[in-house]
Amino acid sequence: MRQAVAKVAENGAEAIEGPSQRLKMTHPGSLDCSSRAPAFMLGAVAAFLSTLIARLERIVDRNRALRSADDSARHPSVRDAVAAAFARRMVVLGRAIHFTVLRALVTAALLISAYLSARVGVGHGGIVAMMFALSLALLMASLVELTREIRVYTATMGLD
Repeated sequence: MRQAVAKVAENGAEAIEGPSQRLKMTHPGSLDCSSRAPAFMLGAVAAFLSTLIARLERIVDRNRALRSADDSARHPSVRDAVAAAFARRMVVLGRAIHFTVLRALVTAALLISAYLSARVGVGHGGIVAMMFALSLALLMASLVELTREIRVYTATMGLD
């Protein structure tokens, strides 16, 4: 039985050639490089999620203060409009948080699939590209919801 001969290609992939087999494996170094972007993206998702949750907590606190305060100086219709704006902002931010959590899950699945496919020796470029695109689409959805929340806030900020 002849020994397999390993040749390193220019792109960092390693081709192992034997008498009856030809297998293309990802070089561990190239996998490490290709997983850095999703890993950093996962950290950015955590920071963005923290920002969204902090905004939601402020709205909830202000809504509680509005409901518990004996605010005789404020007209009841204005108080109701502010409460409705708070409710709308909480719904929109809830959706933004939902999309951000989905993005974190897709990014984590991207990292897992990249490592598993490299471990098995299967090409993972198509899977990674599809999941990365899905993650970016979820980022766009969460940013749209954040923008909608900011628009509601700016439309009603003079009322409170």
